[in-house]
Amino acid sequence: MDNTREAMRKYWGRYRWSNVLEMFLNTFVPPIRCTDDFHGRSVVITGATSGIGYATARKYAAYGADILTINRNEQKSIALCEELRREFGVRCEYKIADFSRLADSHRVGRELAEMPGRIDALIHNAGLYLNRRQVTADGLETTFAVNYLSSFIVNYYLREKLSAQDHARIIMVNSEGYRFAIWGPRLDDLDWHKRRYNGLQAYGAAKICQLLAMMQFTGYFRNSGVTMNAIHPGSVRTETGKENDRVYKWYKRNIIDTVSQSPDISAEALFYLGVSSELDGVTNTFFHLTRKESLTPPAVDEDVARKLWQVSLELGGLV
Repeated sequence: MDNTREAMRKYWGRYRWSNVLEMFLNTFVPPIRCTDDFHGRSVVITGATSGIGYATARKYAAYGADILTINRNEQKSIALCEELRREFGVRCEYKIADFSRLADSHRVGRELAEMPGRIDALIHNAGLYLNRRQVTADGLETTFAVNYLSSFIVNYYLREKLSAQDHARIIMVNSEGYRFAIWGPRLDDLDWHKRRYNGLQAYGAAKICQLLAMMQFTGYFRNSGVTMNAIHPGSVRTETGKENDRVYKWYKRNIIDTVSQSPDISAEALFYLGVSSELDGVTNTFFHLTRKESLTPPAVDEDVARKLWQVSLELGGLV
């Protein structure tokens, strides 16, 4: 939405307190546990060397999955694969990519699309939180590039490969933080050069873009056997925010992390979403862990979703 006042007029009357209550109540519901076997099937996980991604890689490996991780750090990637092979006897490979760089997102997208074999589950987990505006080498605002545009590019490359399979699940690790973009994304200022930067709002904008793009992708995948869903992974301890200043790091370590839970609960939910037969055919849905949750009005605006799609193709170098 190019004009904040227009967005306020459009969405104000459509917000419901029941949506906020639903979110609040869901914070007290533990994830559903899935014990379905995943032996010999494959999962791709981005950002898997720590936090949610690491716990999720271990969870899938414990149930026999072949693991492919995509991370920034090669030494940590090697150590992770050695750990999974040693403890669970599964196949594990990795790719190195910095998702703040468009070239890396394109390369990974192409490599996954050309890779032989199936991708049964694709989990977009890589992300960050910045409390100060940063710009990538491509001139994009970093939070937008990493948290949204990189996954958009990879998904775009994989459309034909996944559609040719009889079954695949794409899971976006999103966040209730999408609500910080209360009036939706500013499509005329996605890089925050017209406004004063706000870390929470920038994070929310990137996450709501992910939800809007999900609508468009699920339209493309309709009747293909490919599903795409998003998840709030719970309030858990991760390394998100490590790029920020000392004040933020102190606040996160001494306040946020003390009331956060283990990322194992996120892994439990991500395994359920990627494996459980109960979710066959379920798509374009937001989950708070494993509970379905309705989205705010700006997150389901089809007109904005169509406009964002075109902007994403242009900014992502896909046209």
